[in-house]
Amino acid sequence: MNSTDHYRDQHCESRPLTLTRRAWFENAALMTAAAAFPRIALAAAAGQGISPVMEKLCVYMADARNQALSDHVVQEAKHHILDTIAAMVSGADLPPGRLAIQFARSYGGEKVATVVASNILCGPIEAAFANGELAHSDETDDDFTTGGAHPGCALVPAALAAGEQFVISGTHFVRAVTLGYDIAMRAMKTVGPGMKETHNLVGTMGATAAAGCAASLNAQQMRWLLDYAAQQAGAGIGAWRRDTDHIEKGFLFGAMGARNGVHAALVVHAGWTGVDDVLSGPNNFVESYNSKADPAGLIDQLGQVYGVTETTLKKWTTGGPIQAPLDAMENLYKRQPFQADQVKQVVVRVATSAAYTVNNRDMPDISLQHLVAVMLLDKTVSFHAAHDKPRMQDPAVLRERAKIQLVPDDELEKLIPVRVAMVEVTLNNGTRLSERVEHVRGTPENPMTTEEVVAKARELMTPVLGAANCSKLIERVMGLHNVNDIRELRPLLQRS
Repeated sequence: MNSTDHYRDQHCESRPLTLTRRAWFENAALMTAAAAFPRIALAAAAGQGISPVMEKLCVYMADARNQALSDHVVQEAKHHILDTIAAMVSGADLPPGRLAIQFARSYGGEKVATVVASNILCGPIEAAFANGELAHSDETDDDFTTGGAHPGCALVPAALAAGEQFVISGTHFVRAVTLGYDIAMRAMKTVGPGMKETHNLVGTMGATAAAGCAASLNAQQMRWLLDYAAQQAGAGIGAWRRDTDHIEKGFLFGAMGARNGVHAALVVHAGWTGVDDVLSGPNNFVESYNSKADPAGLIDQLGQVYGVTETTLKKWTTGGPIQAPLDAMENLYKRQPFQADQVKQVVVRVATSAAYTVNNRDMPDISLQHLVAVMLLDKTVSFHAAHDKPRMQDPAVLRERAKIQLVPDDELEKLIPVRVAMVEVTLNNGTRLSERVEHVRGTPENPMTTEEVVAKARELMTPVLGAANCSKLIERVMGLHNVNDIRELRPLLQRS
């Protein structure tokens, strides 16, 4: 007995083998209509059994490209776009970024989309992938205030690549990016608490929404788009924490999600179909990742609370748990200046989980003790200093590093996801200076100004693009509402 016969015997024995004359004609009519008008048949089927959450979400996503945003939301979106582009540009001179550009040069495909900080044009999927790796070549890019992911490094590259593919305006681009943050944030809040690893969840869901908006998909296509996003969202395991070169981490947080999102948008745009409602029914997205979650979280305050306004920009180009201690040190300097040779001891208290992440790491930008030592000597931590690995063996730095004690604090752990830090500096004369940072600079509660965002971007991009191109690029990004074709940014994003 072959497999087909076995399936028929197991599943079809009780099925009637005859049809009434009326049933035969009705089925024949349906089959003829479906064959002649397959799109109409699909659309009719799609309207059946769609949950209210899916209906509202997909209508919102399809309309997002046409919906005006408040000045505040637009400004925040531009800040995060500029910040992510700056991360891509500065990442080009770091090992993950160099490998990303090399990959795009070797496997780039059709010349459609820009690989930032290079002279390469390639296919949109490959460009999104490379730019995602560039954007998370280190710890420069934004992250969610709630922790668990870096959304911008996946969704901005996806929106850029899809935007170039479909020749969208600057305003459309801003709206696509904003939608990406909305969906990424809500996926994180809804499904994330039940997942062990959330990093690709956020990247893939945000990038897919942004790319789908750039592709101007309709509500029905958005349903299928979310299906393809859901199928890819759970990939990624915690082994990346053992990667000391930041290459695998850049792939997981940025490149993979950006690629997934553009790929999903392109296949749906090309006519691929899928499950009409991946938020309900058997084996749906939400219950597959978090059986206790409510799908309604995906539309909670949609159009009222915007994810981009709840995402943290980093003042310091370092790992997230180091941001608050550096803020505290800077505040202490402003209140009572002192020199490194006057310091006897520095005690830094952070949440237990945060301490684990940044305790004496081999990479300078995520080693708390090293960067606080640099702060003692330089009174700041520049991008160059945060990535100067040879300086980790500098005797002057090691001398200051020996003064620094990192204390995991269980009480501060209770405040997570808010990353609170306490720093106490004891001087040689016995003076004790202390500072507690409740909200890091760059969080929604303590936002960076446009001037600060621009200054950070200028520091990151000028060494790669040059001062003149850097200034022009900043001006164009902050004036995206005046850009008719997103490809107008291309000459400013490239370098020879």
